[in-house]
Amino acid sequence: MLSVCVAPGFLVFSFALAHLGRPAWFAAFLFVICGALRLARFNVYTGVTDKRFFTGLSTPAAAGVICSTVVLLQGIEPPRVVTVAIAAGTYLVALLMVSTFKYWSFKELGWARRHPGQMLLVIVLGVMIVATNPELFLFVIFTGYAASGPVRRLIVGHTPAPTPEPVRDMA
Repeated sequence: MLSVCVAPGFLVFSFALAHLGRPAWFAAFLFVICGALRLARFNVYTGVTDKRFFTGLSTPAAAGVICSTVVLLQGIEPPRVVTVAIAAGTYLVALLMVSTFKYWSFKELGWARRHPGQMLLVIVLGVMIVATNPELFLFVIFTGYAASGPVRRLIVGHTPAPTPEPVRDMA
């Protein structure tokens, strides 16, 4: 909780939100609270949900969005419009953690076992691409993953919960 909720919340608050007042303070606080709720839901749902997906944005991914934003903008004094956008993004990421959007967990792809050579090539290529401009590419990767849940819902649609069959009277 401390490393994936409190630390990113404090980081974004001290970097961009401290000058915006109480609503921005609430954005950092909401990030921490939603992160705690997301961690609690993950612990409760372990073993009863589809292992291919997370329900809601995972807290490490949300922390990655927040931290990569700060790293991307480090060394510059962001204008007010950018700090307001960061505050809105912090609210959005916090709410994505407690949403019902499905996010790929990558736990059961099995691609590495079936194609180990190709997987090694993809990993090396990915590391090389990120190493060329880590500030930008980490931001793109984390925000792309955060956007993948709502985009997936738009494309696939919402799968309704199964309805129980009516109980038949045996009399």
